[in-house]
Formats: sequence, structure tokens, C-alpha cells
Amino acid sequence: MSELLRVEGITKKFRDRTVLRDVSFTVHAGEVLGLIGPNGAGKTTLFECLAGLIPANAENLKYREQVLSPLKRKEALFYLPDAIVPWAEQTVAWVLRFFEKLYGASASEFAGPLRLPELMKSRMASLSKGERKRTLLALGLMTPQPLLLLDEPFDGLDLRQTREVMDLLKQHAAKGRTLMLSIHQLVQHKLKFVPLVVKNG
Repeated sequence: MSELLRVEGITKKFRDRTVLRDVSFTVHAGEVLGLIGPNGAGKTTLFECLAGLIPANAENLKYREQVLSPLKRKEALFYLPDAIVPWAEQTVAWVLRFFEKLYGASASEFAGPLRLPELMKSRMASLSKGERKRTLLALGLMTPQPLLLLDEPFDGLDLRQTREVMDLLKQHAAKGRTLMLSIHQLVQHKLKFVPLVVKNG
């Protein structure tokens, strides 16, 4: 697999606290990569730095061997945060149609495996944690960017749902998409992992 993203030396401080220190790794095209670490290890902070949502104190990112500036990152990657409730008063069907029109994608490929038909008339704000997670995963999978960052994609899912979602993600990656998953515990699937440990300054 060819190298898609090279990350070198990401460091992030919040005042006197160092959350990330010299984080480096590579992501290859078509790979499903797991970023694993306990709560508080800095996984979300790393994703936010990669997406350009917050500035890192030091970093060097290359996308397909070209320097990737924060302004260009939305073209290369899509970041799906954990625990968000977009368009809270709209129905699941409305949100899926919105993404279909926005990206020219089809939700039907993901609706069945993610068990969304039963949720179509429900408002986003009324969904349980697991239902919301499944809906958000469908939205992320409909985006066109080559690299998709998923923050805690299995949070709120039971073991069976976790396995089903992991199988879906692998099928999606087999079609050429590159996925990077932030998780706080191992799941029973073969993944390449980047360990992220807590580093306090």
C-alpha cells in the first residue's frame, strides 16, 4: 500500500500541560488504522490537530508526499467527532438526504448494515447514544475525502453491533477508503494500531 499521510512530531500544549509530545506515524492508502489509548491520552486532541481545528505547537504533515497545510486538510480528510448532535431537531431521514445532496452520495449502501430504516422518522436529539453513533457513521462514510477520521466509532454499540460496524468499515476500506479509528479498548478484529499513551509535561 502506498503512503497516504505522514505525521511527524506533533506536539500540543495547553498552558503548562503537554497533551501530545512528538507523535509520529504513517497512514497507508486503503488501511484501517486504530489509534488506541485510555481516556485522557490525547486521542481527540490528536484528531483535532490533524483536522486543523486546533493549532499544534509543532507538527509536520505530508499528504501523498506534499506538505499538508491546515487550510488544505478538509480536501484530504474528514473528521467525525464523538458525541455530537448535528441538526438536533431534524429527522434522521432529513439529515441523510442532506448529506446525499451535499456529497452526491447514497445512504442506502449503509442504512441496512447500520440499521437505520427504523430510525428515519426520529429526531436526531431523540436518538440513544448507539442510534446516534450509527447515524453519524453513515454520514461519515458518505463523505468523499480519501482519509476518514472516526473518533470512538464503537462507543455506545454492543458487541454484536461493534463487529457488524467493523466489518462494514473493512468493506468500505476495501473499496479504496482509508480509515483511522480512535478507540479506548481493543476490539476483536485485526487492526494495525498506533498506541497513544498519556504524556504530561
